[in-house]
Amino acid sequence: MKTKLGISVELLGAALYFTGLISIIPLVLMAGYVLLFESDEWLKKTAVKAVGIVIFFAILSSIVGLVGNSSTLISDLVSLFKGTFSFSWLNRLLSICRTVISFIQVLFLLLLGLRALNQGDVKLSSVDNVINKNM
Repeated sequence: MKTKLGISVELLGAALYFTGLISIIPLVLMAGYVLLFESDEWLKKTAVKAVGIVIFFAILSSIVGLVGNSSTLISDLVSLFKGTFSFSWLNRLLSICRTVISFIQVLFLLLLGLRALNQGDVKLSSVDNVINKNM
């Protein structure tokens, strides 16, 4: 099946996931196009799933960053009163967590993008349930 752009539905679905590897803004623009102008149900669900995955990992990464900022704030408050307190172990741990989160996101998007080339999918039950419930 072809899209209104003249490319296959599978290629546009894969492009959605691969665009999520680059930046969220082009992904949201592409997903918006798909939701507004394309009629294929699989493609629409793919667009929503790609955006949802990228947003989920952005939120997860932000939470880890928030913990890091909190430890810096505590360290700064202690040093304000001429004390010393170091969270260097926590900062290293948070850096590892951010790297793991980023790795998992890239892995998911690559796997889903490759599967989309055959109009396949990787079942993520909680994500799929939310999409099916709201679409």
